[in-house]
Amino acid sequence: MRKNSPLKALVTGGTGFIGSHLTEALVRKGVQVRCLLRNANDAKWLKGLPIEFVPGDCNDKTSLKQAVGGVDWVFHLAGVTKAIKKETYFEVNGLGTENMIYACLENNPRLQKFIYVSSQAAAGPSRNGRNKKESDPCEPVSSYGRSKRMGEGSVLSHAHELPALILRPSAVYGPRDKDFLALFKCVSRRIKPCLTGKHQHLSLCYVQDIVQGILLAVETQARSGEICFLSDGNDYRMEEIGDILAHAMGVTALRVRVPRQMVRGIACFSEYLSKLFGRPSLFNKDKAEEIVQQEWVCDITKAKTLLGFEPRVPLSEGAKLSFEWYKKEKWL
Repeated sequence: MRKNSPLKALVTGGTGFIGSHLTEALVRKGVQVRCLLRNANDAKWLKGLPIEFVPGDCNDKTSLKQAVGGVDWVFHLAGVTKAIKKETYFEVNGLGTENMIYACLENNPRLQKFIYVSSQAAAGPSRNGRNKKESDPCEPVSSYGRSKRMGEGSVLSHAHELPALILRPSAVYGPRDKDFLALFKCVSRRIKPCLTGKHQHLSLCYVQDIVQGILLAVETQARSGEICFLSDGNDYRMEEIGDILAHAMGVTALRVRVPRQMVRGIACFSEYLSKLFGRPSLFNKDKAEEIVQQEWVCDITKAKTLLGFEPRVPLSEGAKLSFEWYKKEKWL
């Protein structure tokens, strides 16, 4: 860090699940944090923190000019994971990332690091029983995944003029997360859902380990344009995940096998209701296409080597921490 004055960082998506944890970690490190804020009502996790808020979003170029000015680091986490229209994914995750990059190039030529937090969905599922590596072809199966890959493409096309790194977290869980909350709720009702057919394998990562990886990425001297997967380093069978959650919650749950066609059917009905009421649904056809894939496992060797990334929280511990938080906040 600089001796004379504290580092300054912009976090987009700072009010979200991962972004709020990252913002807290940066404040603890003595970094002056600025957050791009689309809705003031979304900042509940950041109340009381010494943060500068800039109203706007990634498709508002005027607000981006103000947001990126004078910062040393940019952490770009803003994006949508669910939408009523497919076009929204590409407008926000794809075009929004491109807007961020151009804002940095035009208004902050001395930027030290641009960290783009992408997703394993951008790479697509692993094949042939192998953990997905950064060098493997990208085969996203959802509009969300394709839009995140579009964002990666924008970063890579400007890597020669912008000091950038791309991180691809696996499925992330922990306090404040609403996606895995659905699985916790199922287990609390003594149901452990899993797909019929062969065993399904997933890579997971506790949110604080993801934050650790992001902070390591901003300090690394690796060349611009590198991509790293992040997970806790373990491959979990879906059946095993249900067992671990049930143990953490102190309940006995029944394993219920769900056919893939049923998953897709529920998703279609959920998407119909989403369009009917004009609200994005947590579960839609896009998400279903990801869920029915057999393998979502990634290799974190590169992150360990390049960043010094060492995940500390296995699912057995992370599940307990998450469950305790959900109970405290009365989400469960």
